[in-house]
Amino acid sequence: QVQLVESGGGLVQAGGSLRLSCVASGRAFRLYTMAWFRQAPGKERKFVGTIRSGGIPYYEDSVKGRFTISRDNAKNTVDLQMNSLKPEDTAVYYCAATSAYQPTPLVADSNYNYWGQGTQVTVSS
Repeated sequence: QVQLVESGGGLVQAGGSLRLSCVASGRAFRLYTMAWFRQAPGKERKFVGTIRSGGIPYYEDSVKGRFTISRDNAKNTVDLQMNSLKPEDTAVYYCAATSAYQPTPLVADSNYNYWGQGTQVTVSS
């Protein structure tokens, strides 16, 4: 079992930055692929980015060059640094984890079986 708790959300002006953090409980964090998803009001939850242990992060196209995912296996944390924020980035952001593996990046929310409670990010124009 893995429990995930996100923090760091808030209100920011367009062009600003926020850093989200997700802390995982349980053992063997390093064995899990971690990801960030987001859900805007009235829309489906969508993939933001993912990172395996020792792997290169993979991002959804609209956040490439603006968002950075990093993880610290010693601290059981995965962070999402968000720069150059846009109003369309407004959403609830979720941290997710899975022990599943496939050679290609895991981008579907059905790939993940552990989820945090979410943290609200609001970007004003």
